[in-house]
Amino acid sequence: MGKEWISDNTKRNSAAVSIATAVNRGRMVHITEDMVRGRAEHNECELFSLEEVSLHQQDIERIEHIDRWCTDLRILYLQNNLIPKIENLGRLKKLEYLNLALNNIEVIENLEACESLQKLDLTVNFVGRLSSVESLRHNIHLRELFLVGNPCSEFEGYRQYVVASLPQLKTLDGMDISRSERIRSLQALEDVRRQVREQEREYVQRRAAEKEEVQRKAAGEEEGNNGKKPGFDGRWYTDINNTAPSLQKKEELEDNKRNDESVEEQREQEFWHKPCLFTPESRLEAHRHLQEKKNRKVKETEKKPKAPRMLITTDGRVLNVNEPKLEFSVTENEENNTIVLDLSVYRHMDTSLIDVDIQPTYARVLVKGKIFQVVLPAEVKPDSSTAQRSQTTGHLVLTMPRAEGEIRVTKTTPHPPRAPLNRLRSSSLEDSKRKAHVPERLEVDPSKRTTIDLANIVPHKEGTPSPLEGSRTAQVTAHLSEGVVDDSDMPPLI
Repeated sequence: MGKEWISDNTKRNSAAVSIATAVNRGRMVHITEDMVRGRAEHNECELFSLEEVSLHQQDIERIEHIDRWCTDLRILYLQNNLIPKIENLGRLKKLEYLNLALNNIEVIENLEACESLQKLDLTVNFVGRLSSVESLRHNIHLRELFLVGNPCSEFEGYRQYVVASLPQLKTLDGMDISRSERIRSLQALEDVRRQVREQEREYVQRRAAEKEEVQRKAAGEEEGNNGKKPGFDGRWYTDINNTAPSLQKKEELEDNKRNDESVEEQREQEFWHKPCLFTPESRLEAHRHLQEKKNRKVKETEKKPKAPRMLITTDGRVLNVNEPKLEFSVTENEENNTIVLDLSVYRHMDTSLIDVDIQPTYARVLVKGKIFQVVLPAEVKPDSSTAQRSQTTGHLVLTMPRAEGEIRVTKTTPHPPRAPLNRLRSSSLEDSKRKAHVPERLEVDPSKRTTIDLANIVPHKEGTPSPLEGSRTAQVTAHLSEGVVDDSDMPPLI
C-alpha cells in the first residue's frame, strides 16, 4: 500500500507540473508583503503581530511567506483562489481557522504542525483521496470540517469513514456528530474503509485519464501555434518594406475587422456552451479565458486612447469646462478693479492635487486630474493674480486684477438726437412745414461770410448803399420777416 501511494503521488505531481505549464499561460499571482500589509490596516500595517488576514479572490496559486511574516496568525481566509496544494503553513502554531473553500486542492496534507487548528473549510474543492483525511488526526483541537462539494463527499460511506477516522471532530459539513453515530461508524470502519479504498482507486484512474486528455489538447494547441508562419497571409518575408498588402488585401483586412466582433461572440458562446467536466484543469482554463479576454480589452483601450477634451476651438475661442462638477462663482470687485473666482474645491483634498493656470482671458484649474476652465468677463493680469485656499471651507479663491486701459462696453438706453446748436429755433410755421415735408432753409449771418464781397470792389459814397448791398439786405430782411421770431437766448448764427 505504501509503494502504491508513493507511485500515485509521483504521477500526480508530474502530471500537475505538466498541466500547470500547459494551462497556466498567464503570470502567476504571488503573495507579496504589500498585499498582506494592505489588509492589515486594523493592525496599523504591522505583520509580526497580525492575527487575522483575508486574501480571498486574489487569483493566488500558491501559499507562501505567510508562515514567516505572520507567526501569530489565528484566522486565515484564502477562499476563491487557484491554490492546488496546502503547503507552507507549519509555522502557524496559533492558527485556529483556515478557509480554503473554492480552490483546486486535491489532497488534505501538511496541516499536522498547526496545533491549534479548530476549523477547516475545504468546501467545493477537488479532494478525491478521502483517506488523506486521516492526516488530521494529529490536530487534536479540530472541531469543524467542511468537505461538501468535493468528489470524496459522493463516495459511499463517506460520512461514516470521516466520523470514525477523526474522533475529535464535533461537526461535519455543518451537521453535528452524535455519540451513537460515532459508535456505529467505528463498528463498521473496516468495511467502510474497504469501500472507500476501492472508490479512491477508481477515482485516481479517472483523474489520470483526464490529465492525459488535457496534456494531449495542450500539445495539439502548441503544435498548431508552432505550425503558423509569420505574416498576415501565412508566408515568410525577408523584406519588411515589400510586405505592404495590395488594395484588394486591404479591403479583405477591413472586412475581417468588421467581422471580428461577431466571430468573438461566436467563440464565447462555443467556449461556455461546450460540455466539460468540473476539474481543476477546466477551472483553470475558464479563469485563463476570462483573464485573456480582460487583457484584450485593456490592450484595445490602450491602442485607442481617449480623445483629449477640447478646451480651445480651432478658431481660438475658449470654452467653459467643468469636469470635476464643482460649484463656482465669478464676481467683479469695482472698488479694487479685480475679478474674483470662488471655486468650491473638496474640503479635505490635499492642495498638492490642485494646479492653477491663469491667462489674460480665462482661468484653468486642474483638480485631481480633472479640468475646470472658465472664461473671464474682462482681461486680467496673470502676473499680479493670487490664489488662496480657505482653511475652513477648502474653497479656492483666485483674485485677478483687471488689465489697464480696458474699454468697457455698457448698454445704454437710446435717446432722441439733440438738435445742433447752430440751428435756429423754428416757430410753429416751420414745424408745420417740416411735417408737410417742405425743404428747410438755413440762413447764415452775413458778418460771417468768408467769400469775397464784390460790392466793396468799387468805392461808393457814404450814405448811399451800393446796388448789390441794398439787394442783399432786402433779401435778408424779407426772409427774416417770414414768421421768424428773434430770440435773445439763442447764440448767434455761425
